[in-house]
Amino acid sequence: MLPDKLTSYPVAAALAQGFSDAITDGHDEHGELTLFIAPAAIADVCRSLKQEQEFNRISGITGVDWWPADPRFEVVYLLHSVPRNLRVRLKCRVAENEEIESVTSVWRGANWYERETFDMFGIRFRNHPDLRRIMMPTDWEGHPLRKDYPVHGHKYSYQNE
Repeated sequence: MLPDKLTSYPVAAALAQGFSDAITDGHDEHGELTLFIAPAAIADVCRSLKQEQEFNRISGITGVDWWPADPRFEVVYLLHSVPRNLRVRLKCRVAENEEIESVTSVWRGANWYERETFDMFGIRFRNHPDLRRIMMPTDWEGHPLRKDYPVHGHKYSYQNE
C-alpha cells in the first residue's frame, strides 16, 4: 500500500494503480523516492516502469545485510528515466535462503549487477542467465559483504593463480 504522502509522485501514483498489493512501503528523503516492493512482483513492477514510465536505464543493483534481522537482506534497484530525468529506488526485503526474480529480462544491463550482488551477499536471482561469481575466485568460500563474514577474511593462497 502506497503511503499517502507519496501520492504526489506521478511514478508512485501510477504504480499504485496497477500494483497496489506489490507496494509494501515507501518514503521520500531529500526529494528521492524509495518504494518497497514485494519480492514476487519485482520483475513485473520493473517491466511496467520501463515500458510505461520510461525508466530505460538501470544504474545499479546492490544488497544490504541487516543481520540478525529477518528478513535478512534488502535488494536495492536504482532506476533512471533518461527522457524524463527522474530517478527511483526500489527495495525488496528477502530472507537468507529466499530467491528473487532476475530483472535481466527487463534490462540486460542488470546481468553483472545481479552477479555482483550474488557474489558479495549470496542473494540468488531466479532465472538469471549466468549466475556465477564475478569478483571473487570461483572456489572462494562465503560472501564477503555479509555481516557475519569474518572481519579478517578467510585464509587463501594466491600462489596457484
